[in-house]
Amino acid sequence: MSRVRRWARHVLLGAVSRTMAPMREARRSEKRGREVRHLASRWLPVVLVLAILGAGVGAYRFEWGQRYLPWLAADPVTEPEAVLPPAGLDLPEWDPAVDDAAPMVQGADIAPDKVAAAVTPDLTDPDLGKHVVGAVSSLTPGSPVWTTGDGRYLPASTTKLLTLGAALATLGPDHTFTTRVVRGEAPREVVLVGGGDPQLASQPVALAEAESTYPARADVTTLALTAAKALGGRGRVKVSFDDSLFTGPTDNPAWRRDYVPDDIASPITALMVDSGIAPDRLSRSDDPSLAAAQVLASALGAAGLKVVGEPQRVVVPSGTEELASVESAPLSQIAERILDVSDNEGSEVIAHQVGLAVSGEGSFEGGAEAVLQTLGGMGIDVTGDEVYDGSGLSRRNRVSTATLLALLQRAAGPDGEAMRNIVTGLPVAGFTGSLTYRFAEGPPVARGLVRAKTGTLTGVHALAGIAVGRDGEPMAFVFGADKSPDAKKLDAQQALDRAAAALAACRCSQPTG
Repeated sequence: MSRVRRWARHVLLGAVSRTMAPMREARRSEKRGREVRHLASRWLPVVLVLAILGAGVGAYRFEWGQRYLPWLAADPVTEPEAVLPPAGLDLPEWDPAVDDAAPMVQGADIAPDKVAAAVTPDLTDPDLGKHVVGAVSSLTPGSPVWTTGDGRYLPASTTKLLTLGAALATLGPDHTFTTRVVRGEAPREVVLVGGGDPQLASQPVALAEAESTYPARADVTTLALTAAKALGGRGRVKVSFDDSLFTGPTDNPAWRRDYVPDDIASPITALMVDSGIAPDRLSRSDDPSLAAAQVLASALGAAGLKVVGEPQRVVVPSGTEELASVESAPLSQIAERILDVSDNEGSEVIAHQVGLAVSGEGSFEGGAEAVLQTLGGMGIDVTGDEVYDGSGLSRRNRVSTATLLALLQRAAGPDGEAMRNIVTGLPVAGFTGSLTYRFAEGPPVARGLVRAKTGTLTGVHALAGIAVGRDGEPMAFVFGADKSPDAKKLDAQQALDRAAAALAACRCSQPTG
C-alpha cells in the first residue's frame, strides 16, 4: 500500500472513529442510566423507609418535634382536637345539658380479683422494666383498692394533676391572671407588669380562628394598643418591664442541667409570652420577660409612638397609675388546656401561683411545698411524697399511687366541684390531646371510655385517670413504670395503654354491702 493510500485510510478511519465515538458514548451512557435506574428502583424504597424510621426514632428520642418544629405541636386553635371515631365505635348524640360539674361517683366498689385478672397480663410485660406500680379503685374514697408494686414511683407529667388540683382548690376555678401596663417613674416611661398568666400570647388570634380557640388568650399586642390610646397615640416613650411577682431561679435546680440550655423547657418567669417560645418558633427565649417587653415595644411603635432605648427590668411601686390591662381565661379552662397537651411551662407558672397564694413565695420551691401542703389540708395523705416542680420534669419527684387515687376520687366526687376540671381536662383515649394517637392496641372499647394524664421521661412511663368499665362503673387508676429500658419505650407505653384499656373492657365491680 502506497504512502498516500495509507494516509487516506488513516484519515478515513479517524473520521469514522470520531463519528462513532459519540454514538458509543451515548450507548454507554444509556446503559449506565439503565443500571442507575435499576439500582434506584431497587434500593430507593429501602433507603426511604430506613430514613423515615431513623427520623422517627430520632424525633422520639431527642424530642426534635418540640424543640425544632413547635408549629407541629398541639395547636391552641384546633384544641380540643376533632378526631373521627375509630371504626366500629358508636357514640351517642352530644347532650349539651350534661353538667360537667356533676360528680361522677356511682354505687359499686371494684372487685380486686377481677381487676387483677384484667390488668396483670399487661402490667407484667417485661418491656415495662423491673419497677412497676399500679392502683385501681372506685371513685368512692375509702373503697377497696387493688394495688401492685410498692406504690411509690417517679410520676413524670402525672405530677401536673397534683399541681392543678391544688391550684383549683386554692385559687378557685374562676380565678384569672392580669397583665398590666403602668406609668413608670421617668417621664414618658411605661412598664409592662407580669401577673403570671401562663397562657399570655404575643399576638391576638386571627378572627377566623377566634371561635375555635380554647381557651381564649390575653395578648400583649392588644394590651399595647390600649396603652397607646391612653398615651395619646403619639410622642416618645420608653418601655420597661417588671417580672418581680416570681422569685428564685428561673431554671429549676432539680431539673436536668440541659433542659433550659437545650430549649427543652423555657426559663420560668411571671412575664412570658407564647410559653417562652422565641419569635422564630425554632427556639426558646433566654429571657422570656425581656422578649415580652420587646413585643410591647414593637406594638407601641406600630401604633404610632416612637419607642426609644431598649427595655429594662425594673420594680414598680404599688399604687402606680395603670394605663391598660388584659385578663386571662379562668383557671378552670387553663387547667384543662395544660392537662390536655401536657404544657410544662404553664404548669410551672401555675405552681408558682400556688406558692404565692399559700406562702407568698412564687418560686419552684415555694410552689412545690404549697402543692403538697394544699393536698394535705384536704385530707389527702401525702406522707413520703417528694415534689420539686409543678410539671414533672424533675427526676427527683416521688409520689404514691395512693396520693393520685385520692386526688382523682376527690375531684370526681361531690366535694370536689372546685377541682372538677382536672377530670374534665383529662385527655380522652383515641380522641384528644396527648392521647389522640394512642390506644391503638388493646380492647377498642377503651377509646372514649378512658381519660388519663400521661407521664413520660427517659425510662419512665405513667398513666393516671379514670376508666369506665363495661358495667358502667367508673374506676380511678394509676399505672407507672420508672425503670423501663429506653430501647423498649414504645412497647412500654403500649403495655400501659393496654392495661388501662383492659379496665374499660372489664366488668370489675361488685355490689356494695
